[in-house]
Amino acid sequence: MDDKVKFELEFPIHASPQLLYQYISTPSGLQEWFSDNVNSRGELFTFIWDDSEEKAKLLSKKSGERVKFRWLADEEDDLQCFFEIRIQVDEITKDVSLMVTDFAEDDEIDEAKMLWENQISDLKHVLGSV
Repeated sequence: MDDKVKFELEFPIHASPQLLYQYISTPSGLQEWFSDNVNSRGELFTFIWDDSEEKAKLLSKKSGERVKFRWLADEEDDLQCFFEIRIQVDEITKDVSLMVTDFAEDDEIDEAKMLWENQISDLKHVLGSV
């Protein structure tokens, strides 16, 4: 399997970092926008969409700032990739953005970016930040 390619996306969001952090770090917050259902046992998260499910390990989190996961399927393939959702606040304007770092196969990057755009669009609807 080829190594996946890293990409980053930035999404301006009109919401407080504290509120945003609840939506990116808790199972109940993530299931509002990221997947249909989310279960967690310690650092193991199970994301469920329709009839498929993916497990991810929480690699790290910093309260109010970021969460970083690795899909177990990538870990089994010995890939060093992850996905990270980071809250960034501009020091001067106080504008809030979500920074997404993810990895995808070279020929699937556009599709992966579109998926994130759709997911973040759902998050903005949940937050009333459209």
